[in-house]
Amino acid sequence: MTKISQIALNIIPILLMIGLIPLVRNDYILTGIYALIIVSTLTVKKDKNDLLVLVFGFFIMTASEYLFISTGVETFHRNSLFGLMPLWLPFLWAYGFVVIKRSTGILNTN
Repeated sequence: MTKISQIALNIIPILLMIGLIPLVRNDYILTGIYALIIVSTLTVKKDKNDLLVLVFGFFIMTASEYLFISTGVETFHRNSLFGLMPLWLPFLWAYGFVVIKRSTGILNTN
């Protein structure tokens, strides 16, 4: 399997998660779906430090988004987390961190 196809397979859950945003209007249900996608993908394939990167991405991006949004530069209509952002957003970012980690690992292999 080529590196491009390996990376593409890792990106599919992210594309699915993004595609669900306009379809699932309830942030709590969407967050639950995201959690199921994340747990499923980590169950199917778990690389070293995936969970650590997921947790790191979750907390770092929650704090970063909070600071960024609180400046007024960015706003969300869906603001179920802290009254500023959608609840599902940190989950999307966190899994994005995992995909980036996996992709760089794929690119670094011979």
